[in-house]
Amino acid sequence: MPNPTLPLAGLRVLAVEQYGAGPAGTVYLADLGAEVIKIENHLDGGDFGRDVGPHFFGPKDSQFFETFNRNKKSFTLDLKHADGKKVFRELVETADAVINNLRGDQPAKLGITHEDLKAVNPKIVCVHLSAYGREGSRAAWPGYDYLMQAETGLMSLTGDPDAPPAKFGVSIIDLMTGLAASYALLAGVTSARATGRGRDLDTSLFDLALYNLNYPGTWYLNGGHVTGRVPRSGHPSLVPSELYKTQDGWIMIMCNKEKFWGVLADALGKPEWKSDPRLNTFKARLAHRDLVRELLDATLSTHTTAYWVQQLGGIVPVAPVYDVKEALDSAYVRERGDIVTFSAPDGRTANMLAGPIRLPSVELPKNMAPRLGEDTDALLRELGYDDEGIAALRHRRVIQ
Repeated sequence: MPNPTLPLAGLRVLAVEQYGAGPAGTVYLADLGAEVIKIENHLDGGDFGRDVGPHFFGPKDSQFFETFNRNKKSFTLDLKHADGKKVFRELVETADAVINNLRGDQPAKLGITHEDLKAVNPKIVCVHLSAYGREGSRAAWPGYDYLMQAETGLMSLTGDPDAPPAKFGVSIIDLMTGLAASYALLAGVTSARATGRGRDLDTSLFDLALYNLNYPGTWYLNGGHVTGRVPRSGHPSLVPSELYKTQDGWIMIMCNKEKFWGVLADALGKPEWKSDPRLNTFKARLAHRDLVRELLDATLSTHTTAYWVQQLGGIVPVAPVYDVKEALDSAYVRERGDIVTFSAPDGRTANMLAGPIRLPSVELPKNMAPRLGEDTDALLRELGYDDEGIAALRHRRVIQ
C-alpha cells in the first residue's frame, strides 16, 4: 500500500524508459511516493541499463541500474504486439501520466502520445524526452549527453584554456533533462486534474543543454560577447572565484559578494588588500586576476586545505577539492544522512545516495530496483486478468 504521507502518493506513472535520462528523472517521482511502473521490453532484455557495467550486484542487476530505478515497479510488455498495445491502453486508463525517453520519432510509432491515448483517458499526460525533439530534421536521430555538451558550447566553457574542451565529470545533461521531464510531468498532471484534459509535453537533451548556456548565452545574444574558459575553473567575471593552491592540494574560494573580499583579507592577515586600488573592487580584481591568484596562492600554500577550511568555513564561501572517496567519506555527508541503505524482499541491500528533497518527520521509501517483470502478474490481476489470461499473454510472448 502507498504511504499516504508521501507527497506523490496516488500518482501512477507509466515509464517507457531506459538507460539514463528517463530513469534519472522518474526516480525523483518514485522517491517521493509516486507509483512508477517501468514498461520493459523483455524481448530485448528489458532496460539495457540493467547490463551497464562494470559494477554489478548480480546478473541483470547493475549498480548503474539500481541508482536510477529504486522504488519502482517493473512490467514486461511488448508494445509492438497488438495484445501488448491493448494491455498498455488498459494500464493507461488507470494512470495519470506516461513518460518516455525514446528517439523522437518513436512515440507516435508506438502509439504513446496524448493524441493516441486520449480516447482511453482524456486526462492522460504524455511526456516525451528525446535527444533532439519530436519535430524537425533530427527527430529520428539518436543522441547522447556528451554530444549535447559539445554542440551547445558547454564543452568550450569547461576545462583550462590551454587544454582541450572538456565534458562535465558526470552525465549532467542526462540528469538535468530527466529532472526537467519529471517537472513537466507534474506540471501537466496539475493542469489535467484542474481541467480534465491531459496533453503532450516535450523536452530534449539538446534543448536542455542549450538552455544551460544561461547567462553566457544572454551575453552573446545581446552584446555579441563570446565567453571562454578561465584558468582553474574560474568565474568569468567575479574574482576571486576559482581554485587556489594550498600546502597539500587545492581549495575553492568564491567571494561572489563584494563584502567577502574584505572578510577574506582580514582572515588571512592581509588587511592592506582591502585598500589596494588593484584589489578593492570586483572591477579592479578582474583586471588583475593574475595578481590575485599569485597573492592567494602564496598565502594559502603556507597551510593545508583542511586547515584553511577550518579557518575560513562559515566566514568566507570555501570548499575543499575532494575525489569521490573523500567526498563520500566526509563527516558532513554522514551528518546530513546522505547515504542510505536500500533493500529488497529477497535480502539484497545496496548503499546509495539519498535524494536531495527532504521531508521532515516523513520516512521515504528505500526499495531496491525491481527484478525484470517483477510486478507484471500483480498489475495484470489488478486489471482483471486471471491466471488463464496471464498464461495466454505469456504464451504469445506479450509478457515475460
